[in-house]
Amino acid sequence: MGELVRFEGHTAQRHGVRRQTRRRQSRGPGFAPWIVIVLFAGVAIGGRYLTGPDAALSSVSHPSGVEVQAQFTLCARHFQADCVVDGDTIRYRGRRIRVADIDAPEIHDPRCASELALGRRATARLYALVNDGPFEIASAGHRDTDRYGRDLRVLMRNGRSLGQVLVDEGLARRWDGARHPWCA
Repeated sequence: MGELVRFEGHTAQRHGVRRQTRRRQSRGPGFAPWIVIVLFAGVAIGGRYLTGPDAALSSVSHPSGVEVQAQFTLCARHFQADCVVDGDTIRYRGRRIRVADIDAPEIHDPRCASELALGRRATARLYALVNDGPFEIASAGHRDTDRYGRDLRVLMRNGRSLGQVLVDEGLARRWDGARHPWCA
């Protein structure tokens, strides 16, 4: 049999024995295909999300917005997908969307009974509007999100803002950048 040589740091070097080390193999060209596969999988899944079985519910109409046709409920729990939170907030596919062009009365911390009553009417009307047929969720143009992390969007149907419908019916007012009291 051959001679057994132990490699122990400096001792092996002192006796003229060359220390053998394992070099880390480079991840050069073998790594890039893995990244490409992951990227293609992500694109395929994302494309499936927009064009899969739910295609009848949502399709990209043009770069400025998403056309929506979904059955909305009233939000009863925190993580519902398609529901109306209040007169100026909805959830679509789990995303919180603040209707950016209006301010509606509060139903979650109203300052008076008349604000709560008007807020409930605004919520019911927004619920009816989003369930009345397809509409578009479009960028509001200025900021993308508000301070609560909600997406700021305008809801449009046939070129008309659904928020403006609420304003015209006295259930909301145009958003001017400041909150104004609903109680007299």
